Amino acid sequence: MADSLDGSFLAAKSFARFGVTHMFGVVGIPVTSVANRAVQMGIRFIAFHNEQSAGYAASAYGYLTGHPGLLLTVSGPGCVHGLAGLSNAMINTWPMVMISGSSDQKDSGRGDFQELDQIEAVKPFSKFSVKAKDIKEIPNCVASVLDHSVSGRPGGCFLDLPTDVLHQTITESEAEKLLAEAEKGRNFEESKVLPSSEIEKAVGLLRKAERPLIVFGKGAAYGRAEGDLRKLVERTGIPFLPTPMGKGLVNDDHELAASAARSLVIGKCDVALVVGARLNWLLHFGESPKWDKDVKFILVDVCEEEIKLRKPHLGLVGDAKKVLEMINKEIKDGPFCLGKSHPWVEAVSKKVKDNVSRMEAQLAKDVVPFNFLTPMRIIRDAILGLGSPAPVVVSEGANTMDVGRSVLVQTEPRTRVDAGTWGTMGVGLGYCIAAAVANPERLVVAVEGDSGFGFSAMEVETLVRYKLPVVVIVFNNGGVYGGDRRSPEEVTGPFKDDPAPTSFVPGAAYHSLIEAFGGKGYLVGTPDELKSALSESFSARKPAVINVIIDPFAGAESGRMQHKN
Repeated sequence: MADSLDGSFLAAKSFARFGVTHMFGVVGIPVTSVANRAVQMGIRFIAFHNEQSAGYAASAYGYLTGHPGLLLTVSGPGCVHGLAGLSNAMINTWPMVMISGSSDQKDSGRGDFQELDQIEAVKPFSKFSVKAKDIKEIPNCVASVLDHSVSGRPGGCFLDLPTDVLHQTITESEAEKLLAEAEKGRNFEESKVLPSSEIEKAVGLLRKAERPLIVFGKGAAYGRAEGDLRKLVERTGIPFLPTPMGKGLVNDDHELAASAARSLVIGKCDVALVVGARLNWLLHFGESPKWDKDVKFILVDVCEEEIKLRKPHLGLVGDAKKVLEMINKEIKDGPFCLGKSHPWVEAVSKKVKDNVSRMEAQLAKDVVPFNFLTPMRIIRDAILGLGSPAPVVVSEGANTMDVGRSVLVQTEPRTRVDAGTWGTMGVGLGYCIAAAVANPERLVVAVEGDSGFGFSAMEVETLVRYKLPVVVIVFNNGGVYGGDRRSPEEVTGPFKDDPAPTSFVPGAAYHSLIEAFGGKGYLVGTPDELKSALSESFSARKPAVINVIIDPFAGAESGRMQHKN
């Protein structure tokens, strides 16, 4: 029938109708038509080589835009591969929807092609999942997963589209009626309004504190709270400490930035306002001996369960931006500011200057063969030289990410994405692609270890195919943490002549990989070579890989987490 459409077309229409503009994935049975129809409906589909990388892209897209990132996979194994991205979104609390095709419902339990109980498989990694059992359920199912992904604490959701449902048909008039009903029935959860007495308590604690600290994380970045954070910092004169992905909400080089005095401010503060950051391993669980045993936490989080888990002195449940607006209004009515001569501000400022001075002295040295600091300084200066809009920096690796976190400077919000709460390796290329799609006006610069790059290196072809402005800088030290670092007693046994478990091929030509697809590759080993490659690639704004040869014995095993390995 000329006026009919199938389930694939209705799914694509539903996504477009409900505001989806981008989709990531790997096509195949039974979802190829879903992708083609999505493109027809004006949705940009970015096709990957591997569902894992596509899933990481979808999760990062959700963080960077505030809208659900969509991942489309085939059934069975494709769904399983996609769980990497879905779980990453769930742990980092980013909005994402994974859509997987599935086998014909009438053949369930009979061993059909790529059969899997996908609803059961995704349960540990999703906040909501649903299967469309009939074509008429598709619009409502699509609306439900999109809405659940962003409601309350954001997270991953899952939609199962069986083969038989995708092949069913309805008339266009029926489809329009179903879409209108689904749109009308969408339910957006409204955040609760905090009582003014709670805000007064929070401001009172900050006002009376002798050594206050403001800590903020990627939850504040997701909530677009940067303007209110800057206002709070500058109005009160309180030093601040961002978590790695909170960097840039207030400039890293702000006079009240305390990252370079992290141990001091964590160990000595008496009141800590924590906004959009969980008191998990990244913040030492908010416990002594890293924190003072008597510190009073004011925890701002969109999730009431998170606050109950952490048991702060005061919990403020709500959106970071809205809560900060209320705090700023309360302070405006009764202003206070520590001032530069306040003993706490002076102590933090002195520690920051001392530590930065020591770091800059190390960074000033041109060490060849490269250690991690010399190329990182050159990269930092090249990025800062670009001005605004600042590039999005993608960082992964052990030593590479650790050193980069200390050296690279973020001046704008949501311009750093890294391994995140889960410490996920392999996110690099997926995050790069998401950042380039979400922020077309920005250059994307990945600073990766060779191990992290290897997880998703084939996606450099995706960069070239879509002509994305991404420069991937690989710190090549010949392996995981570096070369062979085993002690003599570990080099024994019948396979002692095999390469070490941490070793890769020495001097691997990673730059040649992108050249195979028509991109630009650079091999560098000196400061001048690196500066030239950065200048050329940043100006070109085209897909490039810069292969930076590092001393295999620079850095440390496990980066800064040696105690866990």
